[in-house]
Amino acid sequence: MNPKNRTPLIEMKGIYKNFRRVEALKNLDFTIYKNESVGLVGDNGAGKSTLIKMLSGLFPPTKGEIFIEGKEVKLNSYSDSTKYGIETIYQDSAVVNDMDIARNIFLGREPVSALGFLNLKKMDKLSMEILDSIGIRGINSSRRLVDELSGGQKQAVAIARAVHFKSKVLLLDEPTSALSVKETRFVHDFMIKLKNEGISSVYVSHTISNVFNVVDRFVVLRRGENAGEFLKEETSVEEISELLISHSSEDEN
Repeated sequence: MNPKNRTPLIEMKGIYKNFRRVEALKNLDFTIYKNESVGLVGDNGAGKSTLIKMLSGLFPPTKGEIFIEGKEVKLNSYSDSTKYGIETIYQDSAVVNDMDIARNIFLGREPVSALGFLNLKKMDKLSMEILDSIGIRGINSSRRLVDELSGGQKQAVAIARAVHFKSKVLLLDEPTSALSVKETRFVHDFMIKLKNEGISSVYVSHTISNVFNVVDRFVVLRRGENAGEFLKEETSVEEISELLISHSSEDEN
C-alpha cells in the first residue's frame, strides 16, 4: 500500500534551518507514516543530521511547521521530542559507557521510591524483562557496564530503551557505521522486528546497499532540500546510488 494513502505520523512542512549565513535546510517537506521505515540518504552536508536533530528537539526550525498525528507541535528540547514518542539513536552517543545497562535503559526516567530514592531493584527487574522480551543475546545481568558490551549490543540496549518507553518513531543517525557486519545484521534484525510491532523509523546511512533491505521508502536530500522519494519496490540500489553520484557531480561543477 502506498504510504501517501495513509495518515502521516510526522509531517514537516516548509522547513528552513539557518546557521548564520549557512542555509542547512530550505523549504523542506518530509513525512513519516505509521509502521514505516524511511531511509534518509544524501551526500555529506545534505542536511540529514540537521533534520534528525530537529526532530530530536535539539534544533528548532528557523521557519516551517512540524505536525505529529495532524497536530502542530513545537520541539524545543529532547524532552519535547520524547514526550511525543520520538527516540533518537546516534552512532556514538546512544548509551553511557560507564553506567550499567539498567541505568542506561532508564536514563533520565528512573523509577523512584516514595522517598525519592532510585528504585534499583525495580530497574534491574524491568531491565531483564525488557532484554529477554526482545531477545538480546549474551546479556545475563542488567548490572553489567555498557562498556563491556559489543557495539551491536550497545545499540540494542539503546533500542530496548525506546521499546520500553513506547516510542512511536526511532531516529537512527548512522547507527551501524562503526559496527561489524555481524553486529550490523543484529541491529537490522531489531529494526525489522520493531516495524512488525508498529514502530516507525528513519534510518540515516551513506551505504545504500546496507540499508536497502530494512526500509520501505527512500528520501534523498541534496543541499538541504528533498531531491526525490522512492518506494523500495519501485527502485533499486543502483538507481539511488546513481542519483547520489549525479548530484555530487553537479555540485562539483
